[in-house]
Amino acid sequence: MEAMNQKSLERVVSQRALQMGSSFPCQICVVGFLCGVCLASLFLAALTSFGSFEFNGISFSMGASSSSSPSPWNSSSDAINMVKSTDCKLKLKETERWFNSQRSTMETDNERVSLLHLVWGALLTESVHEEREFLLKFGLNQSSVPNAPHLENCKLSAYINMRLDTRAENESFPPWTNRKGLLDMYPASTAKEQLGSPRHRPISEGVYPPWITGSDEENYPLTRKVQRDIWVHQHPPNCWDPNVRFLVADWERLPGFGIGAQIAGMCGLLAIAINEKRVLVTNYYNRADHDGCKGSSRSSWSCYFLPETSQGCRDRAFELMDNKEALEKGIITTKDNYSSKQIWAGRAPRVWGDPWSYLQPTTEINGTLIAYHRKMDRRWWRAQAVRYLMRFLTEYTCGLLNVARHAAFGKEAAKMVLTGLPREWPNVEVANNSGSDIEDFVWSSHRPWIPRPMLSMHVRMGDKACEMKVVEFEKYMLLADRIRKHFPHLNSIWLSTEMQEVVDKSKLYPHWNFYFTNVTRQVGNMTMAIYEASLGRETSTNYPLVNFLMATDSDFFIGALGSTWCFLIDGMRNTGGKVMSGYLSVNKDRFW
Repeated sequence: MEAMNQKSLERVVSQRALQMGSSFPCQICVVGFLCGVCLASLFLAALTSFGSFEFNGISFSMGASSSSSPSPWNSSSDAINMVKSTDCKLKLKETERWFNSQRSTMETDNERVSLLHLVWGALLTESVHEEREFLLKFGLNQSSVPNAPHLENCKLSAYINMRLDTRAENESFPPWTNRKGLLDMYPASTAKEQLGSPRHRPISEGVYPPWITGSDEENYPLTRKVQRDIWVHQHPPNCWDPNVRFLVADWERLPGFGIGAQIAGMCGLLAIAINEKRVLVTNYYNRADHDGCKGSSRSSWSCYFLPETSQGCRDRAFELMDNKEALEKGIITTKDNYSSKQIWAGRAPRVWGDPWSYLQPTTEINGTLIAYHRKMDRRWWRAQAVRYLMRFLTEYTCGLLNVARHAAFGKEAAKMVLTGLPREWPNVEVANNSGSDIEDFVWSSHRPWIPRPMLSMHVRMGDKACEMKVVEFEKYMLLADRIRKHFPHLNSIWLSTEMQEVVDKSKLYPHWNFYFTNVTRQVGNMTMAIYEASLGRETSTNYPLVNFLMATDSDFFIGALGSTWCFLIDGMRNTGGKVMSGYLSVNKDRFW
């Protein structure tokens, strides 16, 4: 038995030795050992040839003879020393060649990664001419460029989103089916379908809006039903029906109002519209009043997300705005018809009962799960409202996310893709199977690649101290370490902050991989209004929205519920299948 155990042990040790021997660090050690042996051999040969040497005044004799005259080499020792010297020279040359080849390989790999990263970046441009010129510059063509897993086809996404937000011809609802992505457009393949069997099950039979992911248990209570009902409320079949009433409202633009406050205000107005059975129509959005938003989407929420209602209802509402009688009769109302208290602290719709009373306690503050607080109805409703308002991205917003992902993860994606390509790339074409059914109809619905698992962290400091308890970055990182103790494979953080100090401190945590948008940040105490003005309207709107959407897509989140921005991120995550991911907050909402 002992002999068998000994053999098993020897086998395991041998296998482990083989695995270790194939590793790069081990190869370095072996080469170093061989070089040492060679140098020692040369050293001993030299000692043998000279017979004796003196070190610090002390004589050492290496020969057997006590004669003062040196003994001639015999033929045997002479041959051994010559062989040893020649062998070491050969080994040193082989070692040098090996290191040169490794360095050359690494340099070549880095060059290939940089090239692929640059090519993908060029493909993000909207100009087909610029894209073609760039490829020609490097002697490439479209067929030799592999697909970028971290980038989304924004034109295709925009098409799908618009299709899923528009009633099908002669139908009561959009094509919301049990088939995801473009699968409901796949050609009918069975005789039953060809004979007219309905593939599009009626909404009343339980098909829900496609912008909700995860099971019912992974979202706030009744999320699927509520999102469907809000869409139906906001999209009446006939906007010119005299029974349809409207509430038209500009987005808040008072000095000091951030994006979070603007969205929270619109959530309150949507609650009023539902309670009064009106269709909410949003109007001027100052943060979209920049050159990045083109055409009719300029100064409109629809620059970033699909509109809250149909174009027909928008046209009808703006037509009624010029009708004095419609205003007097209350067919149409505006934000001026309601007090600040109604907008900001108004009653959440009771159409669905009180689903907030059975929220799952998955938020932790100071080591304790929050099972109840005074504003649970507001938390539940704002989550539903912000999810609806941001249900579908536009092509413009999709492009912003592509640029951010490419800057943050592009080189990692390139390294990953190149491992599956021939070493001769880019001198060989890549076999892209684009056009196959599974790519066009199945994989097209997959989200772009990011390093997972990903922890999103929003660190709010600066002038926010006047509204909530501000916590130093170190406290956030303690919470991050807590998460990693339970999920040891977590090592990536998407860091969202306006403070340069926080970005600088992230360098003190080399065991984490930090990603963040490349934007100028605050240095010292500066009000948010002054900081945003220094960035310009386009940048000060685009980069926070990118951070917001990255946070909602991340696997874990650490923030401060005292911040409206974090409050809304929490709402998007809790209606996006992330309830059971939990939420570690460094403080509580100031109204709880």
